Amino acid sequence: MFTGIVEAVGRIKSVDAGGDALRIHIDPGGMDLSDVAIGDSIAVNGACLTVTALENNSFAVDISGETLNCTCGLNLSDNPVNLEKALRLSDRLDGHLVSGHVDGVAEVTQFRQAGDRCLLAIHAPEALLQYIAPKGSVTVDGVSLTVNQVIDHSFEVNLIPHTLHNTNFKYLEQGKKVNLEIDIVARYVARLLNRA
Repeated sequence: MFTGIVEAVGRIKSVDAGGDALRIHIDPGGMDLSDVAIGDSIAVNGACLTVTALENNSFAVDISGETLNCTCGLNLSDNPVNLEKALRLSDRLDGHLVSGHVDGVAEVTQFRQAGDRCLLAIHAPEALLQYIAPKGSVTVDGVSLTVNQVIDHSFEVNLIPHTLHNTNFKYLEQGKKVNLEIDIVARYVARLLNRA
């Protein structure tokens, strides 16, 4: 589990193909790896991945074909990625509960400055949009965000300067694809309601 509070922006150093899986090597940026061990989980742009190697102040993870099918940007060398270590039970929960299981890929439809903040609008797949509600939580590329409003097939959030400075959102632009995870509570409530 994660909180959606990004610890550092890293960068994909290289991508090695192997069968239907990939091994990616990641420069962790400012994230301290001193307490990371092989087998630990790190969210990379919102996808929970298992550390398979630690080398020269970087780490490697293996990505299955299934993960590649429901995410974007994890197979691109030099791509900046949001990083967060797995939550410990003693940690503060500053964002919201995030599983690291990306539900799908969405597309940025608007990214513009609006006073001291940025307005981000994202077109979500229809199957996921039903779980997104105003004032609810959503995770975009591993970042916990509060939804301002849902309009037609899109939702909007406001990004404060702190979020822009401490995530890879500074590289967003219209048309960019992002990883999307719906709120875990919304997922279970919907499942229970569908069974009633």
